[in-house]
Amino acid sequence: MTSLIRFLALSLGAALAMEANATPETEEALFDTITARAERLAESPYRALANEQPAALAELDYDAYRQIRFRPERSLWHDSEGLFEVQLFHPGFLYDHPVALNLVAPDGEVHHLPFDASRFRYEDDAAHLAELEFDDLGYAGFRLHYPLNSGNYRDEFMVFLGASYFRMVGRKQGYGLSSRGLAIDTASPQGEEFPAFREFWLVEPGPEATRMTVYALLDSPSITGAYRFDIAPGSQTVVDTEARLFAREDIAKLGVAPLTSMFMHGDIAAYPSDDYRLRVHDSSGLALQTGSGERIWRPLSNPETLHLSSFQDSAPQGFGLVQRPRHFDAYLDAEARYEARPSEWVTPLGDWGKGHVELVEIPSDSETNDNITAYWVPERPLEAGQSRTFRYRLRTLGVTPPHQQLAHVIRTRQGWGAIPGQSDPPPASRRHFIVDFQGPTLQGLDDDQPVAVRLTTSSGDILEPRVQRLPDGETWRAAFRLAPEGDAPADMRLALTLHGELLTETWSYVWYPDERR
Repeated sequence: MTSLIRFLALSLGAALAMEANATPETEEALFDTITARAERLAESPYRALANEQPAALAELDYDAYRQIRFRPERSLWHDSEGLFEVQLFHPGFLYDHPVALNLVAPDGEVHHLPFDASRFRYEDDAAHLAELEFDDLGYAGFRLHYPLNSGNYRDEFMVFLGASYFRMVGRKQGYGLSSRGLAIDTASPQGEEFPAFREFWLVEPGPEATRMTVYALLDSPSITGAYRFDIAPGSQTVVDTEARLFAREDIAKLGVAPLTSMFMHGDIAAYPSDDYRLRVHDSSGLALQTGSGERIWRPLSNPETLHLSSFQDSAPQGFGLVQRPRHFDAYLDAEARYEARPSEWVTPLGDWGKGHVELVEIPSDSETNDNITAYWVPERPLEAGQSRTFRYRLRTLGVTPPHQQLAHVIRTRQGWGAIPGQSDPPPASRRHFIVDFQGPTLQGLDDDQPVAVRLTTSSGDILEPRVQRLPDGETWRAAFRLAPEGDAPADMRLALTLHGELLTETWSYVWYPDERR
């Protein structure tokens, strides 16, 4: 049975191609066809695809897999007059569930893309693979190229590889955080479910096109989905996304537009003495714009135990994982170049109703592990047999989210709340926090302006709050001490105001006294 399932999955593109060759479809009709497939799929029990790749591929280690190199001259659309081309990933190593790929020609005809070993070079530890003959394995994934940084070279700017993961960059950025098609039961006691894209349709752009479209079919034990990605690379790469979802089972926690990243240390988080780098992270904070318009900044942490934070909202205007600061001296890593990692922002297109943005922070001892994720959780559950559509825009960016004029947090630090030389120092649990802001609303303010701090905490006492302009003339600092209430977490919120008007985004942070991080 599993062989039949795998055959059907990998040959489905060919079946659709035959239908399309008879009657070419418009793109909207193609999306409707994929949507109908997802709906039918949800009406039948889930059947996992068996790992039936040849043993020679399954046994590859990391180093050997890296010796399989795609031939750039064999890129899809390489010899066309258009701006885009596509390179492919070979199955093997960790990528043991290949996907089926289909090409959509300008006239609407769909052609299945069979696996072709001649598109690859097998070098060094992978050289023995060149002697083998492979059936239509499918591909592990693909990457999109476009003249992003130079008019003479098509740069890689987006990659779909593994489950429902994809990554993208804007101009002069390097890969960092990832997006996913969907998150199911993340950080739940029953364990997380990882939906996967099983099949893709790549629409060939026209000669002068600066956008391209990718369709995808998603499948998992609990849900199926049809996805459309309208992709526009640029200084800020933008992906307009539509997800049409169909539930097989009741879903306890549906995570929409999930972002996944890495945070080891930096700023407020504990600094390891054996690392010369000041910061190690792909993202430094979660940014939100609520339905009421409030801008919120939550610094990330690498906790000692799993942390879940929920930001209740209605009709959110956006959220994202952001990388601050963006200069080399803040990281000192000449290889990883963390300062060039992209930030990513999710803008709902339409009213998403009530729900919450959930932030998950997972303890980690390695920068190779993603330990941060954020997504939207609708208040209304998705039950078996129901369907729902979400439309949103993904955008790469730098320091601040789109259209933000309020000053933003550039730095958060904390330490023991004692005064140097104090004869009767407070307990080590008392903490001294500083939060520094920069931005348009603070520029040109004299230091005698009555800038005030708006500061609250859910537990403990706030002591000695003060605001001052720093010597650079551009940065304003809010400082205070926190006397925790035993081990009770302190959920703090802070913003700067002038004559009652907000000057800054709202700094939001939860201090866990028992962790002392």
